Formats: sequence, C-alpha cells, structure tokens
Amino acid sequence: MLKDQDRIFTNLFGFESFGLQAARARGDWDNTAAIIAKGRDGIIEEMKQSGMRGRGGAGFPTGLKWSFMPKASEKPCYLVVNADEGEPGTCKDRDILRHDPHKLLEGCLVAGFAMGAHAAYIYIRGEFYDESSSVQKAIDEAYDAGLLGKNAANSGWDFDVYLHRGAGAYLCGEETALIESLEGKKGQPRNKPPFPAMAGLYACPTTVNNVETIAAAPTILRRGGAWFAGFGRPKNQGTKLFCISGHVNNPCNVEEEMGIPLKELIERHAGGVRGGWDNLLAVIPGGSSCPMIPREVCDTVLMDFDALREVRSGLGTAAVIVMDKSTDLVKAIARLAKFYMHESCGQCTPCREGTGWMWRVMERMARGNAKIEEIDMLLDVTKEIEGHTICAHGDASTWPIQGLFRHFRPMVEQRLRDYSALTKAA
Repeated sequence: MLKDQDRIFTNLFGFESFGLQAARARGDWDNTAAIIAKGRDGIIEEMKQSGMRGRGGAGFPTGLKWSFMPKASEKPCYLVVNADEGEPGTCKDRDILRHDPHKLLEGCLVAGFAMGAHAAYIYIRGEFYDESSSVQKAIDEAYDAGLLGKNAANSGWDFDVYLHRGAGAYLCGEETALIESLEGKKGQPRNKPPFPAMAGLYACPTTVNNVETIAAAPTILRRGGAWFAGFGRPKNQGTKLFCISGHVNNPCNVEEEMGIPLKELIERHAGGVRGGWDNLLAVIPGGSSCPMIPREVCDTVLMDFDALREVRSGLGTAAVIVMDKSTDLVKAIARLAKFYMHESCGQCTPCREGTGWMWRVMERMARGNAKIEEIDMLLDVTKEIEGHTICAHGDASTWPIQGLFRHFRPMVEQRLRDYSALTKAA
C-alpha cells in the first residue's frame, strides 16, 4: 500500500483549501526556480528516468514526448493541457482541478520551460464549471504572486497560462481535435503526420498532455526520477490515480502504486464489491473504451499498462467500473454503444456509419431479438471499424463489444435462444 508521504496529490479529497497559501504549505511552488535551473535537457532526462507514462490513456513515455519539441524554433511553442476528461467512469482530473490546481499550474511552468514554450492553454471540459472557477482563481493568485507572467517564479522564464472552456464533446479529448477546437473550429481530429510537435496549435510546435501527467511533474522533479521509478514494475512505474465506481460499497478516487492487484485495490479502498467478491461479474478496468474482464481474470490481474494488455484489455485512464451479478451486461454495452454513436464526429465513414449500426444490433441483442449468426457478423463489423479511422474513436467504440463476446458469448447466445423459443411458442 502506498504510504502517505509518497502521495503526490495530497489534497485529492479537498480537506484543505485549493488556494495558494494552503498549496504552498503542502509543498507546491517550493523553489520552482531550482527545478528550472536544471535546464531543458536536465528536466527531460529526469522525466525519462522516472519512467512516467502519459496518464490520459495512451501511456506514451512523457519524457520522450517532451523531447520531440524542437530545440530551436522560429515559431512560438505551446503546451496544451487536456482537461476535457470525457471518458465515462473517469473523474480523477476533476479532483485535481478543483482541489489541487496549483500543482497543475506549477507543472505547466516546468513542462513549458522544458519544451521551450512561453504559454500554456488548459482546455477544460465545459461542464466543469466549479472546477474551471477554481483553476481561474488559482491562475489569478499565481499571477499576483509573481509565479506566472514575466520572470515566472523568479526563474528568468516568461510564462503565461490561459484557461479555455470546451463545448462538451468527447472527441475533443483526442489531441488534434482538441487543438482544432482551441482554434475555434469544429472539434474533428487531423490526419497525422504532421504531428503536433511539428505543427500543432496555430501550426506551431505543440505538446498535448493530460492534467495528471503535468500535475505530477514538479513532485517528480523535486524528489527525483529514481524515487518515482521505485514504484510499480519496469515500464509501468510510479503512482497513479484510480477512479473506482459501480457496484462497490465505497466508490472513490485514490492514488496508489502502479501494478497494485485489482482485487486489492477494490477491497482496500472501495470497501469491496457489493455483496462480496463472489458476487462480482465483470470489471471495466480503464474507462468505458477498455474491454471488460470477467471475475476469474480480476482475481489476479495487476493494474498497469502491460498486465492489462496481456489479458486483452487496457489501463486507459484507470477508471475501474465494477459490475456485480445484477448487471445486464448486454444492456450495459448497448448503452456504451449508443454513447460512442452519439459522440462520433462523422469525419470517417467506418466510425460514422458503423457506430450507429453496432448500437442498433446491440439494442436488439439486449432484447434477445437477434440470430446467433449475427454475433459473428457484428464482430466482423468491429474489425472493419477498428484501425480504419483517423483517430482512436472508432477503436474505442468496438472494444467494449469485443470484450463482451470474448468472455460472455455463451450468455448472449442463451438469451437469443430463449427469445427465439418464446416467439415460437407465442
């Protein structure tokens, strides 16, 4: 179990004020100039040593991503913070934004300096009104205290932070769609290349990072990359915020060590599954786009990128959605299919047409009004969509359906047989 002294997000539950004075008492903005004095290469090397992988879902090595930014650029460079958090089941960034915003702002400064950026844009989900108010107050406090703006935190580096409220689209969590939205256009993903590090916001070098990734950076740089890398397993190092929801006795957000067993995570922090562990049916381990895993896998699986990939799922945003035996899994996945249909931007034909088709078939299967042969046809369609779109939205829409049939196909087939028998009897 992670010790309190090793937690990065010490005000996750909001027991203390989010204001600057309380944040400084918790260690934020503590001699930030000394971090920046390490230099661009020093900061990036420290982040590489930490083994930190992006906490927004993709899990790309953070230090490596920062190193892609050009060392010298005629155009201005930008840091963009993805605070859209539209993945169903995920609420970790929300607690950072409302209870620990100064961690994020300090992270913006050190990360921006490491990339040669003099400005950061925080793209926050439009529905997060209270959270955006907290962040804006924290920005104002930081400017008043000389921590942002000219010679930010006495570091010799000029740095500005701007808060931008989005208009409520799941797809704007994809980095290039987010950039399009920031520019005032429709939030649709761009073809890559060029990648944002070469031509991002306003066609300038840009790096997009998740809130948790940026907010953790100052603590890592203070305590050292080796300290952070001491948690978890190789290639899956550090601490992570987990969001546990669904059929548990105590839904919660908690910071824990990467690689903690899923069963221990649920029983230690969420009060266990409602009705006991034997009542568990399945878990979606990383947000709605990650394929579900059945109880027999949940018994032993570790919560990190590679362990979940080995069981054909993913860590994603680490949003653990627990479903007990009262859950109608087919209805649950049909509901997710409707969400992905609604959130498709329509730019790519496989996603635009396929998400609606999958939802309609899943709705019939939830009722039992389908033929068993349609299961294989549905799985074929998921493969036609997966990997054939500009962004990962198409993939995300297919994985919940694939996970359902990978582990619970006999249950679905029995429902279809029962329905067929009832209609024949009628």
